[in-house]
Amino acid sequence: MFMDESACNTYNYGDSVYWDARYIHEASAGSFDWYQRYQSLRPFVRKHIPTSSRVLMVGCGNAVMSEDMVKDGYENIMNVDISCVAIEMMRRKYEHVPQLKYLQMDVRDMGFFLDDSFDSVIDKGTLDSLMCGTDAPISASQMLGEVSRVLKPGGIYMLITYGDPTVRMPHINRPVYNWKIDLYIIPRPGFQKPPGSTSSPNSHLSPVPTTEKGMLPADYVLEDPDSHFIYVCTKMGETSNLNESPAFSLTVR
Repeated sequence: MFMDESACNTYNYGDSVYWDARYIHEASAGSFDWYQRYQSLRPFVRKHIPTSSRVLMVGCGNAVMSEDMVKDGYENIMNVDISCVAIEMMRRKYEHVPQLKYLQMDVRDMGFFLDDSFDSVIDKGTLDSLMCGTDAPISASQMLGEVSRVLKPGGIYMLITYGDPTVRMPHINRPVYNWKIDLYIIPRPGFQKPPGSTSSPNSHLSPVPTTEKGMLPADYVLEDPDSHFIYVCTKMGETSNLNESPAFSLTVR
């Protein structure tokens, strides 16, 4: 299995100890959203996820995306994170917002939730974090198996990532999940088009054509070399043998 090590550093992003320490250290800095804010992601979220959906936000951290979604009409968002520090912080912050719920949980073992519990799962950087941790392919398989298990048939797993198809498709485009995958590519925040660019400002709102194996065509050129990729994975009917690796222990606080 692929692991995009070039995008990782010496931190173990799959370890709760790292995240607890980070959230304690950065407590005074306020919230932080990885990659993109909701304003940029809204067209994709609204297109694929109805506001009445029961949504699971995996690896929520201290981001405000869930809050922004509630302001935009979303009614039921369950937020989970491996860091008890982040969860307690967010629980206190949103204790008077009934649309938002928070649980400390390892996404590699979400046994607290029944099968087919959610209409949608949103992942903004969490799979990326596991890919920078130890035993990355096993962790990715465990997480994605759990995501598929808790999704209802017809449900949406929306993955927002820095990983292009060469490093993400081998993990998500597996027969065991039986996902229909649409790919969108959006520039990083603040990206300025080169002078003379003729591309439409809304061109990134359309799915990108891919090869039979889900890869970008050989002649495809990224407008922004540091683009972010949005994989919209629709669960197509029954799946099987999702738990291919031993599950991690789960603590819900």
